[in-house]
Amino acid sequence: MSDFYDRLTPFYHLIHQDWHASVALQGEQLTKLIDAEWPGKRKLLDVSCGIGTQAIGLAQRGFSTTASDLSEKEIERARREAGLAGAAVDFSVCDMRRAHEHHGSGFDIVLSCDNSLPHLLTDDDLLTALRQMFACLSPGGGFLMSMRDYEREERGVNLVKPYGARTENGKRYVLFQVWDFTGEHYDLTFYFIEEDLATQALHTHALRSRYYAISTDKMCALMREAGFAQVRRIDDAFYQPILVGTRPA
Repeated sequence: MSDFYDRLTPFYHLIHQDWHASVALQGEQLTKLIDAEWPGKRKLLDVSCGIGTQAIGLAQRGFSTTASDLSEKEIERARREAGLAGAAVDFSVCDMRRAHEHHGSGFDIVLSCDNSLPHLLTDDDLLTALRQMFACLSPGGGFLMSMRDYEREERGVNLVKPYGARTENGKRYVLFQVWDFTGEHYDLTFYFIEEDLATQALHTHALRSRYYAISTDKMCALMREAGFAQVRRIDDAFYQPILVGTRPA
């Protein structure tokens, strides 16, 4: 999994039409969600930060932000992006299944967005990660995650998911994913076709990973098993369904 994200790092922003606009928008959306669920809570841990999409936006909105990711290269880029944005974020490399061992306790909010948890391919691994996140929270603190709504996704093979085209620095990139399901898991290949507009030279980058197409209902059940209370799904507040839970006071 870390190899997938190490290789994705230089292209990560291209997933968004305008990554900087996404940082600002997601920071605003997540702040509204956090303020509605856990008013006044400002010490935040992002356990799957990528290149900083959520962590930077939240730091810019006044959160005391700690963030980690499994990919060392993504953390390196996240530090650069935060520096350019003037955002104070404490970044480090960590597997979310060891979040409490690495970060300790005392956080008001633990966050995991962008469908990160379904990279864990078994219920046992998911439960391990959720229990670690639970342990990172102070009593009364909240956990917030976003994930794909897999109940609405077609199952099969050769399923193409287009992301469109982006142009920057004299190059055009065409992005799409191809999914191949086997039971409750699917293999994903993320294609970045890179075209030099001056020379018309083409280069294709193909990045591969695997996901667990878990339902939001089952993820909520695992959150409850990990100890979270007031677990529920929130729709239409973010680009993916949001699941929230609170560590009982």
